[in-house]
Amino acid sequence: MLFSCEQRLDKIQQNNKLSYLPMSVAENINTKHTDSGRLTSVLQSSKMINFSNRAFPYYQFPEGIDLTVFNDQDQPSVVVANSAVVYNNTDLIDLRGDVVLTTATNDTLFTDQLFYDQKKEWLFTDFPVKFRTKDYLTNGNGFDANQNFTNAQVLEVTGRIYIEE
Repeated sequence: MLFSCEQRLDKIQQNNKLSYLPMSVAENINTKHTDSGRLTSVLQSSKMINFSNRAFPYYQFPEGIDLTVFNDQDQPSVVVANSAVVYNNTDLIDLRGDVVLTTATNDTLFTDQLFYDQKKEWLFTDFPVKFRTKDYLTNGNGFDANQNFTNAQVLEVTGRIYIEE
């Protein structure tokens, strides 16, 4: 009788281990997203791990990403990060490690973590940032911007340098 309980416990433990494994792993991905026949984004990464089998599903990019997003005028903005996690249920992307975002107008944001809300098309962080425009280099804590950067702002400015050409 004790033997049969041991076998059952082994089965339960084995099933539990399988639930923590990823659904799939992809290498050297190059994904293009279109909307109404127009290219809207290109995502490149050396590795993507699919955890969509979890109660709170997500995709992990542990070796970094290179994401190009095109605005309505087909101008590219590029985001590079050392790692990223895309959460399916919330449409939130968590970018981490040496995050650099360069806009179509060549404004550049540097930070260690940046979130992108895909539903609201909104970028934000509470981490320290450097934001370079054609006129200023602004240091601070926190950042908010819409996807097109038409209202980008450093939330708590700790320093600003005027750039002369």
